[in-house]
Amino acid sequence: MTAPTAALALASSSQRRKKKGGLGSRVLRVAVTWVVSLVVGVAIWWLLSMWLGANVMPSPWATVQALGDLIHRGTLFTSIGASLQRILSGWAIGLVVGTPIGILMGRVRIIRNFLDPYVEILRFIPAIALVTVMVVWFGIGETSKIALIVYTSIFVVVISTTDATMRISNDKVLAARSLGANGVQVLWTVVLPSAVPGIVTGARLAMANSFLTIVSAEMVAARSGLGTLIWTSYTFGRIDWIFAGIVTLGVLGFLCDRILRILAGTLLSRYGVR
Repeated sequence: MTAPTAALALASSSQRRKKKGGLGSRVLRVAVTWVVSLVVGVAIWWLLSMWLGANVMPSPWATVQALGDLIHRGTLFTSIGASLQRILSGWAIGLVVGTPIGILMGRVRIIRNFLDPYVEILRFIPAIALVTVMVVWFGIGETSKIALIVYTSIFVVVISTTDATMRISNDKVLAARSLGANGVQVLWTVVLPSAVPGIVTGARLAMANSFLTIVSAEMVAARSGLGTLIWTSYTFGRIDWIFAGIVTLGVLGFLCDRILRILAGTLLSRYGVR
């Protein structure tokens, strides 16, 4: 091996070690930051519970004990399963329906002008205002809860997808057409890949809206679910169970969002999603 070749090989090996070391260092910094953040948050929670009293805000340990009590009773996992089924069903329907509507609104002006007033008006009506309406229309079964989550999810997806579609450069479309692509091919090879980042952003926001909506829906018309658990706990004066339900909602929402981000980054990274 010649001297220049050996030097290049040594430099390349050094760069690889630096990259590995840099990645490990970043992961360690993030982990330490998360741990410190959680410790600070729990400490603030504990201080507030001492100041306000256990009847107003239970301590972190009391909340952990309440979670254990609900797990022992078999209530917590049953409530989680019922809520997640409704959230994921309504969110998926909202995503499947809202995505093509957003693409059409972004690409076809007459459709955008026709649907825009409805989107802009309906998206400002809070889901909680329609809980009783959904019960009247669909009854107290699962359909009313799922329909409410579809309502609160679809407009976020439509707006995000429309905005992403309208930002697509016409040069890309013209280049595809100049190469002989028809309308369907342009849609699949240019429009849809370019709109994927907006679709993923809309999906994440819609997931958050779904978690916000499920509590009010289950408080009014449900026999199981985290919203029902929180309302029942209030009825029995169990503030520790209420906080257990709130913490569970937050952790579930965090996990769902992280899973969605990982799937988007893994499966759709070639479309520029991060």
